[in-house]
Amino acid sequence: MKYKKSVYRSLTLITQFGINMLVPIFLCVMAGVYIGNKFGINWITIPLFAIGALAGFRNIFIMAKKIYSEDTSSRRLSVSGSQNYEDKISHKHYDISRQSQSDKEKDTAYVKKD
Repeated sequence: MKYKKSVYRSLTLITQFGINMLVPIFLCVMAGVYIGNKFGINWITIPLFAIGALAGFRNIFIMAKKIYSEDTSSRRLSVSGSQNYEDKISHKHYDISRQSQSDKEKDTAYVKKD
């Protein structure tokens, strides 16, 4: 069952890569053809094609970077079995620093009464 999920996920990613690359190119070429026919400058399609290709590469780069960062963070957690030592320390520090001022005053007031 897990194998099927990974195959479907891979097919989805390949499809997303294709769509993210082709849509900007298609839109820019269509805009270039429209502008070329309307104003009589048919060469405008070539620079707009290049702009669409650059936009597609940018989309793919951002998506791949996000997928890679999610993959490395899941590997880090799976290798250690749980959070690593530094993460545990930072979460403890965060929990202590989140303690409100009124809670700190209650703690000190309780200590002063004894």
